[in-house]
Amino acid sequence: MQYIPNIIFIIALIAGIGYFTKNIRKVIRNIRLGKDVDRTDNKKERFNNMARIAFGQSKMVRRPISGILHVVVYLGFIIINIEVLEIIIDGILGTHRIFAFLGGFYDFLIGSFEILALLVLVSVFIFWIRRNVINIKRFKTLKGWPKNDGNIILYFEVVLMTLFLTMNGADFQLQSLGAEHYAKAGAYPVSQYIAPLFNGMSEASLILVERGAWWMHIIGILIFLNYLYFSKHLHILLAFPNTYFGDLKPKGQMDNLEAVTKEVMLMMDPNADPFAAPAEDEAEAEPEKFGASDVTDLNWVQLLNSYTCTECGRCTSECPANQTGKKLSPRKIMMDTRDRLQEVGDNIDKNGSFVDDGKQLLNDYITPEELWACTSCNACVEACPVSISPLSIILDMRRYLVMEQSAAPTDLNNMMSNIENNGAPWPFNQMDRLNWSQE
Repeated sequence: MQYIPNIIFIIALIAGIGYFTKNIRKVIRNIRLGKDVDRTDNKKERFNNMARIAFGQSKMVRRPISGILHVVVYLGFIIINIEVLEIIIDGILGTHRIFAFLGGFYDFLIGSFEILALLVLVSVFIFWIRRNVINIKRFKTLKGWPKNDGNIILYFEVVLMTLFLTMNGADFQLQSLGAEHYAKAGAYPVSQYIAPLFNGMSEASLILVERGAWWMHIIGILIFLNYLYFSKHLHILLAFPNTYFGDLKPKGQMDNLEAVTKEVMLMMDPNADPFAAPAEDEAEAEPEKFGASDVTDLNWVQLLNSYTCTECGRCTSECPANQTGKKLSPRKIMMDTRDRLQEVGDNIDKNGSFVDDGKQLLNDYITPEELWACTSCNACVEACPVSISPLSIILDMRRYLVMEQSAAPTDLNNMMSNIENNGAPWPFNQMDRLNWSQE
């Protein structure tokens, strides 16, 4: 009978981690639906970016208020999870505070965890006010699930931190009473002020409170872990690979399509034979699709970007097109890409392989009007705290419109015709360019 709690704990742990692993494998599968792109170069620079941006939160603190609050919650999440390791070991072995042998260092750890837990509660309260009372514009535009999702994660944090402090407060009281198995260990700078709430309770009742909070805390963590898959907060895990695999090229440098580059080089080569038969492998190869109309036309880094999006809205708040009333929202571009990718993944789960559903990212999720509103200024890329590039998706979808559907706006078509005919964007013959100097 004494091992039943341990068995129940192990079953809950295996079930929670197993379900999370199953869903993460789906995410990886969906990301791999994208085209291959090589991001194995410059490993040192990539590691530096990951350490500075994801771990060091360097871009987050550019907006000091939300940045510093986020750092507090982030540190709380990282550091307090050391305590989760102790809970897991205790749950498996049936021990209590197994790391207590660390002595003074253990006191320092528990004290630090408690102070962080209090700071997390304060930060979460301020975040909730910013989202629901102050109604900051970039949050106000979120409706339905995206808005609820942001609040749900805040409620999760409040519940987990409260359970942690309640557990410690009851433990502190039991230690003061000299209860069996509750040897004095740890420092409790916050929960010692919660402990008086339990004055007058019997030892059995205190154990019930402490064990109840302990169980609810670890079960809550497992629920939180599995909630990440259904939430924008998957960025807690994906921000690290996303910043590592980010584009290292200068912000204004755009990719050229290899097929088009080869064609241009062939045209410029005076020794090339335009009538020469193509190589056998080129003749048999299916013509490459220009640009992207659906998520499977994007590369895997762009799909990783979509899952990493935090929906913070910094990109949209910096976008000059959005500020002037255009329909473009870089945040929506990323959310739409993720929603379509999830839809494609669900289709594969249901049918074993993708079955055409008559939908695509272009038109069904993102309209040409949104795409052509973009000025390609890179403000959204610069603003993103986790190195996401909405612009790369916009440019690929524009390529599809121009090169596959000849669906460029009239002004752009006129400009391209002028370049073809006159060697410049303006509708003047090359011989007439200097006429202005004669007036």
